[in-house]
Amino acid sequence: MATRTVYYIEGDGIGAEVWAAARPVLNKAVEMAYSGANKLDWQELLAGEKAFAETGEYLPKTTMDALAQADLAMKGPLNTPVGKGFRSLNVTMRQVFDLYACIRPIKYFKGIESPVKRPDLVDMVVFRENTEDVYAGIEYQSGSPEAKKLIEFLVDELGANIDITAGVGIKPITPAGSKRLVKKAIDFAIAEGRPSVTLVHKGNIMKTTEGGFRAWGYELADEEYQGKVVREGADGEGVIIKDRIADAMFQNVLMYPEQYSVIATTNLNGDYISDALAAQVGGLGLAPGVNMGDKLAFFEATHGTAPTIAGKDLANPGSLILSGAMLLEHIGWGDAAALIHASVEKTLAAKKVTVDLASQINGSTQVGCKEFGELLLANL
Repeated sequence: MATRTVYYIEGDGIGAEVWAAARPVLNKAVEMAYSGANKLDWQELLAGEKAFAETGEYLPKTTMDALAQADLAMKGPLNTPVGKGFRSLNVTMRQVFDLYACIRPIKYFKGIESPVKRPDLVDMVVFRENTEDVYAGIEYQSGSPEAKKLIEFLVDELGANIDITAGVGIKPITPAGSKRLVKKAIDFAIAEGRPSVTLVHKGNIMKTTEGGFRAWGYELADEEYQGKVVREGADGEGVIIKDRIADAMFQNVLMYPEQYSVIATTNLNGDYISDALAAQVGGLGLAPGVNMGDKLAFFEATHGTAPTIAGKDLANPGSLILSGAMLLEHIGWGDAAALIHASVEKTLAAKKVTVDLASQINGSTQVGCKEFGELLLANL
């Protein structure tokens, strides 16, 4: 018998609702797949508004201490006020625990009615760098002493042309950060028998940052994967490594999704493209993800807190449930994950779905978050 401890954070907004629907599905799938021999031991940690209400802190030390020793965790959405308030809790945890790879598989489920012609050809896994680029959080507000000082240095010392009233952000991208992200993507492609890895960048304009990401990705492939990885158009066998400029890639994944399998990209590009891909196959309500380092794998719902529908039984628990299925695959419990995927397809085929999916599926019946979870449970 194997018991795996999973630390979990309920999250803000719709967090409590999606967790209440998700955990029974995950537990039942494990029980059915392994006849009770395996089980998940859930240990709650506090973060966000629930933590503040109980401890006066949004990210208590006890939570951070527990995560520092953990290898598995899951979380619901945490609130990040736009333009004010505390620093993003999500970003803080990614940086503190060096969760440098945001991994999001995007695949079509039968029953979804998509805005594109061939959503069934969408089967991609996005590896998004998670600690550098804009998520490094180095920015200074317009008119602040820090912004003025930085602008004066850039103008006086380096000859830059920047208005003194500008808000300023710095976009750091390193060789080491880029290479470890690309390495994770290539290792995944090799292990899973995927045909290609595509480096997505805006290196034609941002030559030293985005262009650096591209160059360092190719360097890594040449240095560490000879005989296993081959550049697009070159002779040889193995996983094909290629690159695409970000704006062209947005067109390509719509028109030629069958040409792309694993995507490795910088932070901001990955944020955009993973959501755009999710929209082709049902939206964020069915989009799982994990933030992963070399020790801790932190699975999470990819949508936000959705405060306008919180407490109204309207949320879709699918993202959290499918993130749980990713966790099960990660620890080698793939049979339980397969049961969850089959249940999702069966439930979608019956057309009893939450409001976000009902708006996309003709002839569907809208059900609440709680009932959708119960349907997924019954269809295991």
